[in-house]
Amino acid sequence: MFLAELSLWAHIAIGVIFIWSGFVRSGLGFGGAVLSLPFLLLIDDRPLVYLPIIAVHLLVFSSLTIWQSRNNQSETDQRVDWRYLGYALLIMIIPKLVGVFGLLALPNDLMTAIIFAIVVCYSISYILDKPFISKHPFMDKVLLMTGGYVSGTSLIGAPLIVAVFASHVARARLRNTLFALWFILVTIKMAAFVWAGVDLQWLQHIWLLPCAALGHYLGLIAHQKLLQANSRTFYKVLGWVLLLVSSLGLGSYLFN
Repeated sequence: MFLAELSLWAHIAIGVIFIWSGFVRSGLGFGGAVLSLPFLLLIDDRPLVYLPIIAVHLLVFSSLTIWQSRNNQSETDQRVDWRYLGYALLIMIIPKLVGVFGLLALPNDLMTAIIFAIVVCYSISYILDKPFISKHPFMDKVLLMTGGYVSGTSLIGAPLIVAVFASHVARARLRNTLFALWFILVTIKMAAFVWAGVDLQWLQHIWLLPCAALGHYLGLIAHQKLLQANSRTFYKVLGWVLLLVSSLGLGSYLFN
């Protein structure tokens, strides 16, 4: 859809962003969409151009990561916490569906502005070192429902969802459980895309899937180091970058 519309440098930038997306997704277990979508929208401000590509990448690499971990980790590490995953899905499924149909129904400009606004909130939490945390059953449900809705609209609900899962799923099982969740949520979204006749951008996968695969491989190498490292500085720097990018994008819609 956008090969003929963008410059060579724009395509190079998109490829680099998808390498970054793959790296974050496999390195941290989440964040591939939320930490890349704001940059992509500055190049082309149509969420429905990128979301099918990101969704397919999530399906491919979430299943690949779980399969690889079953062969490389101990019996405890390779398990998905299906009990908690099923409980969370019961809470998230209706907001998820509402979010998906909202994405398909809302005007493109409004949806893009909403994505930038959500990322601004995330970036401020990173800068202030105040990540979303849940220590109460009621707040668990609020975060899961909100995360499900945001995931339905834009695939960037991970920070809200992880805040709950990290409190209830053993650390050794957390990444695989999250990947199983992403696979289920994205399958729902892809089914809605197919039903609505959204262009799934299959041509773009020919060159963007290898970019994401390179990032995925680098992220797998860095995964253990990222888990052991003090990530506060990393998230603060990332927060400032996301705040700048998202503020520019949001401002272009508010003052245009």
